[in-house]
Amino acid sequence: MQVQLVPSPQMPVAADPKEQREAEILHSIRTTFAEKGFDGASMQDLARAAGMSVGNFYRYFPSKAAMVEAIIRRDLAEVEAKFSLVLNAPDPALALRAGLHERIAEECGGCVDGPLWAEINAAAARKPEIADVVRGMEREICRYLTQAFARITGLPQAEAMQRFGAHGTVAVMLVKAVAMQGGCSKDLQALVQRIIDVILDEVAAARSEG
Repeated sequence: MQVQLVPSPQMPVAADPKEQREAEILHSIRTTFAEKGFDGASMQDLARAAGMSVGNFYRYFPSKAAMVEAIIRRDLAEVEAKFSLVLNAPDPALALRAGLHERIAEECGGCVDGPLWAEINAAAARKPEIADVVRGMEREICRYLTQAFARITGLPQAEAMQRFGAHGTVAVMLVKAVAMQGGCSKDLQALVQRIIDVILDEVAAARSEG
């Protein structure tokens, strides 16, 4: 199984027709954002990519910041679902390790969404409203990781956060950095995976303390 710390661009399926149309729009504009950049992609470019008029496009997304927020909100839902599988796995530690290794391997292979996240993070450095949304996403992913750590160690959630919150933050930073490389060597992939193993081994050691 695979844990999507930097989610892949899969088309979500929503029951509500309006939500489904929003999901289709977000899916279609990812490439335009990645290719032209956050500032370079005009609302007309984005509307054209979605096969809509600019006026109709504004009905769904009044600003680029709103689009980024919607992309992150939907991707977080995917992340939550993946971590739910980890929490309910017979061996959560093994599932989390395998998921993180697979994710790093995928990103080192050149994930198509890497350029999009590079653009979003570049925009976050210039625009406080985007930075707030990105930081919120990273906090949520760290929270999902510490939930997994609590499940692995048997510690209460608050204690797992206190002891291993930094471990979760570093894991997110590593996957995010690899994703924005747009591909990396096998040596770098192996090194990042070994660092992930060190992080997870330190978490697992707390289980033996009990």
